[in-house]
Amino acid sequence: MIPMSLNRRAIHPLLQQALREDGASRDLTSRAVIPADTRIRAYIVAKAPGVLAGGPVAAWTFHVCDPSLRVVIQRREGRPLARGHTILVVEGRARPILAAERTALNLLGHLSGIATLTSQFVRRVRPFKVAILDTRKTLPGLRLLEKYAVRVGGGRNHRMNLQDAILIKTNHVQAVAREAYLVKRNESRELLIQRTIRQAKQRHPGKFVEIEVVNLKEFKTALAEQPHVILLDNWPLRSIRLAVQLRDALHASRFTLLEVSGGVTLANVRAIAATGVERISIGRLTHSAPSLDVSLRVI
Repeated sequence: MIPMSLNRRAIHPLLQQALREDGASRDLTSRAVIPADTRIRAYIVAKAPGVLAGGPVAAWTFHVCDPSLRVVIQRREGRPLARGHTILVVEGRARPILAAERTALNLLGHLSGIATLTSQFVRRVRPFKVAILDTRKTLPGLRLLEKYAVRVGGGRNHRMNLQDAILIKTNHVQAVAREAYLVKRNESRELLIQRTIRQAKQRHPGKFVEIEVVNLKEFKTALAEQPHVILLDNWPLRSIRLAVQLRDALHASRFTLLEVSGGVTLANVRAIAATGVERISIGRLTHSAPSLDVSLRVI
């Protein structure tokens, strides 16, 4: 689980790399036209409504570029933003402020965009008792920040990486089926699902186990093995309802939750939540959230 707050030391290398990528220490324009001792005050403002995430990240970006800069964050994380709202104020030498400007804005806009989209999904499913979760569809190097932004927006985090939990997808079952075929072991798809769940529990006792199934027959097999979660990916609403009814009729909700993924939009997420599932995972929270428009203004 990702904490609501961020560890500054954990993301310091990421900020250093981002500034190096932008050549912040060799800003030719500022060196050419701005005297080294020129001091300014600048504001970062929202140019569109949304939910703020990444204010501390933007502040730390300026500090990495120049520790002497004074940065004051004006608004709390997770709070609504209106067009024109001031997010932070930075004062100090002009050259490092302008050198760090684009990196700070890129991160702030991206994270606030994720928080904004997440909050829209969270609001859409109220009052149903369902969690909106992210996935591992994140930009390389930015996962910690992107999953943080999901939490700021009111969502929850799925596993952070492959070592956090066991998630048996259809490709895993297919790989096991291929191995069984090569050794001439005749096993049905249902037996393969049963075997993979049991092996996962035996080899990693106490670990969170989730499995993806593609139809109600596989669902019944998986349910009997009591994984923590059964994933219904790209299932039609009618089949999702049947799965919930079957699970609840067996009083299996005590040990197995149901998760829906695939094709989830703001238009259909409420209908999915109404089926009675406990989890809805949405890749677009991180891979398709539009960046919130923010800008830096020197006064």
